[in-house]
Amino acid sequence: MLLVEMIIGGFVLDLLLGDPPTWPHPVKLIGRAIAKLTQAWNQVKFSDRQRTWLGVLLWLIIVGGTGVVAAGIFWLIRVNHWATLIVGTYFCYTCLSVRGLAFESHKIMRSLQRGDLALARKQVGMIVGRDTEHLSAEEVCRATIETVAENTSDGVIAPLLYLALGGPILGLMYKAVNTLDSMVGYRNQKYRAFGCFSARADDVINYIPARLTWLLLMGSSMLLRDDYRTAFIVGRRDRQQHRSPNSGFSESVVAGALDLRLGGPHTYFGELVVKPYIGQASAKPATTVDIARTLRLLYVAAFGGVILLVGLRLLVEGFLI
Repeated sequence: MLLVEMIIGGFVLDLLLGDPPTWPHPVKLIGRAIAKLTQAWNQVKFSDRQRTWLGVLLWLIIVGGTGVVAAGIFWLIRVNHWATLIVGTYFCYTCLSVRGLAFESHKIMRSLQRGDLALARKQVGMIVGRDTEHLSAEEVCRATIETVAENTSDGVIAPLLYLALGGPILGLMYKAVNTLDSMVGYRNQKYRAFGCFSARADDVINYIPARLTWLLLMGSSMLLRDDYRTAFIVGRRDRQQHRSPNSGFSESVVAGALDLRLGGPHTYFGELVVKPYIGQASAKPATTVDIARTLRLLYVAAFGGVILLVGLRLLVEGFLI
């Protein structure tokens, strides 16, 4: 029951507070550690084979180290129920990003509505990995929608699943996996060898969450009275139309539900990457209204995920007792 209280408390805190930039955050520490080791190890003086193995070592140090540190903290406070509850709730809160996604998306929407495309490009560049300097207003909208759709899985449902399975320790280890992928898991020349293991590990660990997110977004599109029939058609047809084995699952449902065409070629670090399109060829251009509708899908799916996963956790605990 303590873990359930932590998860619910963390979810409520995320909805209320989001991610204040000045607050301490485990992911920031994880990111700094990744950056330092990447700077030291991902160098041209090493061969591709050496960089591949150094990338494996990086993953083991970051993910394993995160688990060890988190477990050590809980071991130190294990005799105090309230300290365990407070620290565990805080860690659960830092694993989730519902409010953070909505906050960043609303900033982009406001900039586009004011006609400040230059600012919107910079803002969307803070939440996507692609180059954004030359995006049109419609492309900024699509980039925002794709990021919200993908992070409905990576930033909400997947952490909830791992929190329900293994508590804050496993939840933080998942965040370490996801942060590694976002920082070094690119397929360009710079990171292809060094980030290969991080990218593949992220694919494996997000396999089940991506498919669970697909189901939750389908249910959300029905509850919100979006075009859930097309969401199912496009979601079934295009869910694997992505270079990632997982990202297409959430994007395809959103594309179908909102009559959008997502994906396609993008530029990363000056290098054009050709990706398949997701959605109907006749779909309408994306607008700020569609960003708002995507956020509604995010919130409904998030609540659905909490109810489902907390409910399953309570069932398991009741069975074991």
